[in-house]
Amino acid sequence: MLVCTDLNAMTHFFIDEIGFRIATISPADDPREIVLFDVAGAGRVRLRRGDIDVAGHVLVRRAHVPAGSPVKQLTAPNGTIVEIASASLDVVVPDNEPSLTIVKAPETTDGEFGVGRAGMGYRDLLPDRWGGRFIASHILIADGGEVADYVHFHRIRFQMIFVAAGWVEVVYEDQGEPFRMEAGDCVLQPPEIRHRVLRSSPGLEVIEIGCPAEHDTVAEHTVTLPTSTIDRDRDFGGQQFVRHIAAGAKTVSSVCGGFAERDTGIGAATNGLAGARVLTASDSMERTGTALTHDGEFAMNVVLSGSATLTVETRNEQFGPRDAVTFPAGAEWTWSQWSSDFELLDVTLPDRTVRSAGRSVGRLV
Repeated sequence: MLVCTDLNAMTHFFIDEIGFRIATISPADDPREIVLFDVAGAGRVRLRRGDIDVAGHVLVRRAHVPAGSPVKQLTAPNGTIVEIASASLDVVVPDNEPSLTIVKAPETTDGEFGVGRAGMGYRDLLPDRWGGRFIASHILIADGGEVADYVHFHRIRFQMIFVAAGWVEVVYEDQGEPFRMEAGDCVLQPPEIRHRVLRSSPGLEVIEIGCPAEHDTVAEHTVTLPTSTIDRDRDFGGQQFVRHIAAGAKTVSSVCGGFAERDTGIGAATNGLAGARVLTASDSMERTGTALTHDGEFAMNVVLSGSATLTVETRNEQFGPRDAVTFPAGAEWTWSQWSSDFELLDVTLPDRTVRSAGRSVGRLV
């Protein structure tokens, strides 16, 4: 139900702009409520006259819209966002167009973060999106507190959320009560799992990586969270939900020489589709890691803390917190001259495709 002060304007908007038709009017002499139906689909919208406008969110699917087309967004007179998307539920993954991409963090956040969903600030870590195949975002909630989010899900191939600073409270379908993610924690959001962001600390920073870059975000109007059932082994599109808690997590030596790593469990949960690890540089005298390369689809490093020098191709770059680099297959790189607190988020598709450039080490299991 959508509450509005101008019932006539809302009715004409849905009829003229979206293609709905009137189903019922009540009462006829002084309408307070109008139900509209979608001629091209099975959807209905109930409009009710009120003292204030209450904005909502409506997703309309159209068979004539090609799969993978950008979602068209319209704003109704009461502020409701209406999205028009393809009726196809298939996830369209564009061809990969990899490039060496280096994105440095801004000195200040002023003007660097665009306003995204639920009022969150977004900074692009992969501006060319590799042809639309991948998206990587640095997300900021500056003020903290309650988040104006709603229960929703994404039609995606892969999506992970990593907390870089602060904390955030979230709730997920079939995963029990809401929980708090602290800095260093992450989750794998498998395809179409219902979820909601509830509240955060001031200055929350999150790294979100997904495939494809453009995908549907669908508001859920039936499932409420938390769900009454708990099924932590549930399959969502061939993947399982993962919650990685940094505190107490096991650390082992890494194929990336000079580093130790803690694995997030994403590789196992996606059956090898993707993997994510946190790499911590050793405090060795040399402070120079192994020359690395990869033969996979995607490889990205985001600096979580500290600083280091990256040598890649003919470039030497100084990296600090929230600087990011994405490597095309066949690129060779080395981290060196790192500070004692240097940490990296390392994400690859498929899982475990990074190897020594000097010798083949295969995939770790």
